[in-house]
This record gives sequence, C-alpha cells and structure tokens, in this order.
Amino acid sequence: MLDGGELDVLTGDYLAELTMLILGRDRLRDPDLGYAKTFLRQLESCLGTALDRGTRIVTNAGGLNPAGLAAAIDRLAGRLDLPVRVGYVEGDAIQRPDALTANAYLGAFGIAACLDGGADVVVTGRVTDASLVVGPAIAHYGWGRDDLDELAGATVAGHLVECGAQVTGGNFSFFTELPDGGHRPGFPIAEVHPDGSTVITKHPGTGGAVTVETVTAQLLYEVGGPAYLGPDVVTRLDSVTLRPDGPDRVRVSGVRGTPPPATLKVGVNNLGGFRNSMTFVLCGLDIEAKAALVRGQVEEAVGKDGLEFVLARTDHPDAVDTEAASALLHVHLRDSDRTRAGRAFSAAAVELALASYPGCTLTTLPGDATPYGVFTADTVPQDAVAHVAVLPSGERVPIAPPPNTCLQGPPVQQNPIRRAPSLSRTRRGPLGELVGARSGDKGGDANLGVWARSDAGYAWLRHWLTVERLAELLPETAPLAVQRYELPNLRAVNFVIEGLLGAGVAASTRFDPQAKALGELLRSRTVDLPVDVPIGPTTSGGEGA
Repeated sequence: MLDGGELDVLTGDYLAELTMLILGRDRLRDPDLGYAKTFLRQLESCLGTALDRGTRIVTNAGGLNPAGLAAAIDRLAGRLDLPVRVGYVEGDAIQRPDALTANAYLGAFGIAACLDGGADVVVTGRVTDASLVVGPAIAHYGWGRDDLDELAGATVAGHLVECGAQVTGGNFSFFTELPDGGHRPGFPIAEVHPDGSTVITKHPGTGGAVTVETVTAQLLYEVGGPAYLGPDVVTRLDSVTLRPDGPDRVRVSGVRGTPPPATLKVGVNNLGGFRNSMTFVLCGLDIEAKAALVRGQVEEAVGKDGLEFVLARTDHPDAVDTEAASALLHVHLRDSDRTRAGRAFSAAAVELALASYPGCTLTTLPGDATPYGVFTADTVPQDAVAHVAVLPSGERVPIAPPPNTCLQGPPVQQNPIRRAPSLSRTRRGPLGELVGARSGDKGGDANLGVWARSDAGYAWLRHWLTVERLAELLPETAPLAVQRYELPNLRAVNFVIEGLLGAGVAASTRFDPQAKALGELLRSRTVDLPVDVPIGPTTSGGEGA
C-alpha cells in the first residue's frame, strides 16, 4: 500500500471478538502484553517508508493495552533511529471483575484528536472498525458531532475497507468473473470527500476488481438491520447508493445519518471451560448404526455430560474409494474439568479403535483439552466511559460523549406478504446462478446477505426469499429466531440468524464456526428459478443503485 501510490492514511484493523479473547489470555500470562504483536513486526519494515512519504498510520492493534503498544513503537523507532510521534486512545476498558475482558466500542473523535495533535501513528484499543477511517476524515475535514451525514458516509467507507481485500474481490461469490480469477486481489483505498461520499478503488496494477457487486458484497458483511448503530452516528444502510465511477472505481453516496444511541456496545469475553474433539471415520454400510455404537461407547467411557455428536454424511453410495465412501462423526466434549475434557476423553476415543464398528479409524490423535471462551454483548451509557486521547506530547485530552443521542427502538424486520410476480416458466438450478451472498458472525448470531444481479432478479428475490423459505433451504435455521431486512438500493435481502453460533466463535463446535460459508451453502441449493431473469449482472436500474 505504501509503495503503490498516493496514500494519506494507512489503517489496520487487528481486532475481532476472538482476538480480544486471545489478547486477554496473553495478558493473564504477562500484564505488559495485550496488544497485537504482529503489528510491531510488520511496522518494523515499513515505518521508515511511511514517515518518508508523510503517510500516517491508524490502527486498533493496541487491543487491551494501547499504552503498552505505543511505548513499544517508541522503542522500535529508537532502535531504528526514526523520529516518530505516537498518540493513543484509551478508555474502552470496562471494569468487570467477573470477566476476562470487557471493552466498550469507542468512536472516532479520539483518533481525530491524536491526529490533530501531530501523531504520525495512532494506536487504539477497542474502537468500532469503521472508526479507523472516520477518525482521519474528521481530522482532515474538521467535521463536528452534528455532521451526521458526513460521519455516516465515512462509516460506510470504513466498513467497506475494514476487511481488506474482501471489497476488491476477496471471498467474492462470482470470483471466476474477476480479471485475474481472484488470485491476488489488491487492497482497497477509500477516497473520502468533504460531504462524506467516497470512491472505493485500489492501486493501479493490483489484482482483483472494484465493482458495484464487490462493494455490495462487503457492504452486506456482518450487518444487521438498515440502521447500523455506531457510537458517533446511526448510519442508514438503506440510503447507500453505489455507482460505477470508472475502471476499478465505485462511488458511494447518499448516505444518511441520525443521532447515535445513548449507550455504547460492550464486548465481554469469559473463559467458558475446556473442550476437546475427536473425529471417527465411518466407511461403507450401516453408517447410522455405526455412529450409534460409537455414541454409546463414548458415553459409557466418559459420561454423557458435555458431549456433542455431529454426523456429517459425506459418504456416497457405491463409491470406488474409501474417502468417497466415508462419513465423519465429530465428537466434542466441553467441561469445566480440564482433566475430563483432556486425555481422559481423547484416549478413551482412541481405545475404541480395536473394539468398535468395522473399519474403525480416526482422523485425530489423542490430545489435551484447550480452553474456550464465551462472548456476550452488553451496553453502558456513553457518559460512563472515560474516552481519552493521549497526544504525542503526553497531553491527555478527554473526549466528550455526543451531546445529542436518540433512543433506538428494535429494528423492524420485513417478511413480505405481497403477491409475488407471476412466473410463466421456471427451471431447476442452483440459487447462486442468480444471486450472490456474503455471510459472517455477529457474536452468537450470524448474518446472511443475499443480493440479486439485476432488477428483475431482485423483484423475484424480495418476494421469494422469505424467512420460511430460508428455513426450507437451510434447515438448521428453522428452530431459530430469524430477522429479515430489505435493502432495495442494493437489490439485497439481509437475514440475522439468532443463536446459530451458540456462545460465539470461540465456543462454537459448528463445522463452520464463523458462518463464513453459510452464504455459499445457500447459493448451492437447487431451486425453481425464473426463466425470464437473466444470468449475470445488468447495468440497468439497480446496477447503479
């Protein structure tokens, strides 16, 4: 990014819910840790280049210890004989004696204060991902708390680039259509304008692509309802307009913002206990009976408490090789007792190898248990958090909470009962021929955004893909609460599936614990497709929306 062209600010998003748990465990071992050590290693090779080019660096790699990372950067700069001014933001840590970590999601004005104070590098703890972009925009344009549309526009820009190359073709449903087949997508650039509008692009000569569809895919990633809540502004995702702006350029405009909530989200991580897993290979005939035998034997050996059995029917009838003829039985054990979840469990599983079903074999060796975490979300009043910007001079600047907030009601889900367009002819085919999808984790919930490639496709999709239809296509969602939202400007429907991931990524034993493949699973389902809807993107109507 530094070598490829003009760049004012380089951002780096290092934090996820799972990362905070890992950093919390690091800090238990060493109170001086708690930040992303990989950032320091990366910075060593490029800090001099950034300073030479006048590119400022803004990162949340401070994690649980932004002051510690700031001090480590000072030491690194001294060793490299580089004059660097480091500012950092603190105040996100919430005192919860019963939690491993508890951190409020701060906004962007502390970052802006550090940049205004002359920082070359700004380090934060837990801020919203988008704040890494919003903060530099505030500092550059002098926006205030009441510039809600501008803040909302920059929030969308931050959301789009927070996952790096995902907006330039990484993890894209139609990757085979990319110029380089998705082999090495370049990293994105957000050109943020004074009115909050943005052009998403990338350096010339880099791979992947920036199109309305790649931007749509990332915009749908890990979001809920149309009101995207943040500490500085509520961003209306249903107001976003996307239009082509030249090769590998997409203009994001029309974004509207409303006052933020009076509370901040707090991410809480606790150690939930210990877990272990073993996988049995079941080959050939009587798969269900073989799985039942293993279940009974394992339960007798270690007890039923905390056991979970998941049978993956990966076997094919009349297969010509062992792998194609085999199913996998995943056995998970979670317990507060490390000894029971450790070798006592895994060794008992291996000991069945000569005394269980015919052809018994396992994919895993006996191993010890590992700790797992449980993520929950809470809120605190905005004025209960001591948000502070520590400038390179050492001056501590308190960041006041927003003066105007708005009570946020529950999002209104949309499940259409209108009559669907009449379809004269249909054909059987995978849903993914007409739609793209992007899915991900939100604590214990999952989001699944689905977009149509044409106006005609969206007219069909918004009526056809209901919560009930989703339950038919993805049966694991049927017993769960599912919220559905329409985003007409994006020709998209977004679902939030509550509780799909249990107690969060760190505790989930689901085969796809972060729901990253949920969208592709949906696209693979064979359904009745309307013959009159074209395959592939169109440039009419909604393509510019």
